[in-house]
Amino acid sequence: MQKQKTTVHLLIMDPSQNDAESLVSLLRNSGRATRAHRVTSEEDLDEAVRTGQWDLFLARDTQSDFIPDDALATIRRLDKDIPFVLLTESEDRERTLAIMRAGAQDACPVSETERLMLVIRRELTNLDERRRRRVLESHLREAEARCQLLLESSKDAIAYVNDGMHVYANHAYMDFLGYDDLDELMCIPLLDTLAPESQDDLRKFMKAFAETREDGMNLNALARRSDDQDISITMTLSAATFDGEACVQVVIQPEHNDAELQEKIREISNQDLLTGLYNRQYLMEQLNRAVATAGEKNQTGALAYIGIDRFVSFKNDLGIAGTDLLLRDFAALLEKHAGDDMVLARISDDAFCLLCQPCEEQVMAERCETIRKAVDDHLFDIQGRSAQVTVSIGVAAITENAPKAADLLGRAHIAHGAVRKEPGHENGNGVVVYNPASYEKLDDSNSLDAITKALEENRFRLLFQPIINLRGEGEEHYEALVRMLDKDGKEVSPYDFLPPAGPSDMATRIDRWVVLQTIKQLSQHRSHGHDTRLFLNVTAETLQDQTFSQWLSVALKAARLPGDSLIFQMREGDANSYLKQARDFSKSLRELHCKIALSQFGCALNPFNTLKHVDVDYVKIDGSFTEEIQKSDEAREKIKEMIQSLQSSGKLTIIPLVESASVLATLWQAGVNYIQGYYLQAPVPEMNYDFGDQ
Repeated sequence: MQKQKTTVHLLIMDPSQNDAESLVSLLRNSGRATRAHRVTSEEDLDEAVRTGQWDLFLARDTQSDFIPDDALATIRRLDKDIPFVLLTESEDRERTLAIMRAGAQDACPVSETERLMLVIRRELTNLDERRRRRVLESHLREAEARCQLLLESSKDAIAYVNDGMHVYANHAYMDFLGYDDLDELMCIPLLDTLAPESQDDLRKFMKAFAETREDGMNLNALARRSDDQDISITMTLSAATFDGEACVQVVIQPEHNDAELQEKIREISNQDLLTGLYNRQYLMEQLNRAVATAGEKNQTGALAYIGIDRFVSFKNDLGIAGTDLLLRDFAALLEKHAGDDMVLARISDDAFCLLCQPCEEQVMAERCETIRKAVDDHLFDIQGRSAQVTVSIGVAAITENAPKAADLLGRAHIAHGAVRKEPGHENGNGVVVYNPASYEKLDDSNSLDAITKALEENRFRLLFQPIINLRGEGEEHYEALVRMLDKDGKEVSPYDFLPPAGPSDMATRIDRWVVLQTIKQLSQHRSHGHDTRLFLNVTAETLQDQTFSQWLSVALKAARLPGDSLIFQMREGDANSYLKQARDFSKSLRELHCKIALSQFGCALNPFNTLKHVDVDYVKIDGSFTEEIQKSDEAREKIKEMIQSLQSSGKLTIIPLVESASVLATLWQAGVNYIQGYYLQAPVPEMNYDFGDQ
């Protein structure tokens, strides 16, 4: 499936239509589909906010009849969660403080585009988190309501206690202790429900629970009912919340003689039977708890993933029985060097984990280095044969910002795999600490170096995706897409590594590489009798390159390729930002008989204005519309109207991101000319689509 970022619904307050368009283009260039509305008055804003859901408000700080402060006041009055960012001409500390006190999220000089994009990304992320939190809170309330019903009907005697006093008890609990009225029970401390000889035990037990907060702690005690009858009970405590307040859940049941057996069964269920260590299930329970503790108490922990190097060869050499003996001895060696403060578990055939909290990652790394050296120095005696084992260990920190337990285990596993990438550790036998920054996308400071290196090392790839005529005419069209292999060998778009504002030389260099390579492949492909045409994407930098058409003319002649076999595709945002250059670019390429396409159409404030200035043959509607027309009748009508307007002015229309057959009927009825997407074919290295089988 193609990944499409969520469309940003944007309110812009700017006296200049062109400047407002530039803001839309800025978001488009950063890879965000955008629906924008330019606010012109208080009434206009009031109507827009009441009738639509908006993700961001960008307001230029200008003096007019309706100023940003008024707009912010309107949003606050309507109690809408819309991030508000003030765009200033220059850095003004007093103005920034004033607007933020009024409720704005930030203020940023409009000329600092990279900073502005960071602010926008931050606010969109925060908004998404708030919306998700609201959904989760709603689900929580529903879950609590269901839990309340379950508590009422449960046969288990359950109560909630806060500061030693009952705040809630279900019917089973009241029946067990002989009370008819909950209000009466709420006046009685938990301590007074026990016989005097058990009260001191309860005090100690509650103190121990308050220190450890370990769910499922048990106390065998003597309960005293309201009729003064004593009953031997087992009391189980767990941390809980009731009516939003932290409290303790108390479950009481008659004391069973098989308590020791139950405890034994619980131990066995948490144990790896071969080594006697804890198993994966227990580790994940403890890891979930450690992540929660890190988030609630800001208490750092660490997880180590210990993998035995060349384990398959040991299995082949020693056999199953010999490998089992090796694993038992290996586990004993780990136990010897792992501290009492650590959870040691076997999580798969050849992998073990160490979990410790509180613990700094560097301390864990040092402990792991001691373990690595001890294993390396140890000779294992397996039925008279000696085996020398080494381990690769990955360490991951558990902080308040840690991901879910499964993802955290994944981090430690990634670090374990990174050992073999270290110089001199091709066979493992090392310790690596996971660094989140190493696995994030390259930032702008080194992205240009990464692209240059990829070009020099020939790590660029061309992919082709067919564009199909929905009316059944057997034309052969493809869009050429460029991919770069990043440092981890994954395919990415090199354009994603470029800063939104340039630089021009690198973008132009990539564009020319793509053009040259596609011309070579297309010339060879057409020599086999195909009448194929290619869509080639060009950046804003190429639109401004006055030498491009002359360079292209030479390249076409060298390849003996007709100009009408190439369709150059510019983005709507780029064309709006550089209207004169886009117009001249289109005109110069037409002299070479090339065709022109406009992509990402429909996201500008006034999309049809671009077509008045730039002469194009094809218009590719923005992919975000493809998703929206499947969700609402209003979107379907809007796209039909847009397509009819385009076709009445002689433009051929293309709909991208078609991923299922369900949308085809709508597109057919709307009169769309061409479709493109994974439903037809994903981008592939060869131009091999069967256009005769449409």
